[in-house]
Amino acid sequence: MADLETYFKELVDGRRKAVADRLLLAFLTPFSLVYALLMRLRRATYASGLFPVRRLGKPVISVGNIVAGGTGKTPTVATLARLLMARGKRVAVLSRGYGGSLAGEIRIVSDGKTLQATAEEAGDEPYLLAASIPRLMVVVGADRYRAGRLAEDRLNPDIFILDDGFQHLRLHRDLNILLLDSRSPFGNGRTFPAGLLREPKSALQRADIVIFTRCVEGDPPKAGVAIDKPICRASHVLTGVVPLPGGQAQPFAHLAGKKGLAFAGIADPAAFFDAMEKEGLSIIATLAFADHAGYGEDEIAAICRLKEASRASYIVTTEKDAVKLASYLDRLGPIYAAVLEVRFLDEGVVVAQLEKLLYK
Repeated sequence: MADLETYFKELVDGRRKAVADRLLLAFLTPFSLVYALLMRLRRATYASGLFPVRRLGKPVISVGNIVAGGTGKTPTVATLARLLMARGKRVAVLSRGYGGSLAGEIRIVSDGKTLQATAEEAGDEPYLLAASIPRLMVVVGADRYRAGRLAEDRLNPDIFILDDGFQHLRLHRDLNILLLDSRSPFGNGRTFPAGLLREPKSALQRADIVIFTRCVEGDPPKAGVAIDKPICRASHVLTGVVPLPGGQAQPFAHLAGKKGLAFAGIADPAAFFDAMEKEGLSIIATLAFADHAGYGEDEIAAICRLKEASRASYIVTTEKDAVKLASYLDRLGPIYAAVLEVRFLDEGVVVAQLEKLLYK
């Protein structure tokens, strides 16, 4: 599965240049045009009122993207949640729970005090948010309106954050935040299946704020199109590593001079591997799994074989993967999770929009 995902990304971003690859991309292009038309029609049906848009009793902030892949939605949600909680707000995150075994069932993952579902049940991203941010409430469910109503009835939040909500048009949002990866904001500019766009670029007009992620401080984002929305730059910052199953965070220098194995089941594992090396780690072997991969005997055995073959002295992975490894840590150790934060370089832009919403 990971190999197929990698091939598709390399195909649509132009790294696959063989004649057969170019023919395949040309074959997919008409389907991409049809997909774009369907997405425009879908958007129009909601905008016209033909399909109902439901409204929760408390404000909703949506965070999402229009390009499939790792724009940093989960760490951005975490940063927003902390900003809101620092202002005394009771925050509830609504997530679909992608990759979890609940299969769309509505479930409280955290009531802000205790965890009420496992990572396998809730999905890695909702569980990570619930486990890593004290007092944050998290509810999963395919129907985000019903999930929100459950939260209102049982948890009494002041405000909701709708995780990966840009395309969830059936739920009204009071602030629509769109994330774009500054390295490649729109991929090759085509929608599925000839590109990575989940809907046409014209969807930008629905955003209230555009946040460019993975920015380098001092460099302006380059979208290639005019954006008449408030813009915030954000950077991905790796702050260190935490030994599993838990312990004091350590700087990356803690692993200096040791040879490591890195693995990840995220949208862009190559970016994670590169980041580990930029932090000074000596990564001698890597293993990529599909995004939201579940970890069972086959996956753990593959990691153990590679560790032995490469003679790595430790393993490093992402926080998102780490929450799914509790049953296997004794076989993998020593193992560390790299801690990732999203920091807003233009925080005032976001704070101004939040305060406009909170105090209107």
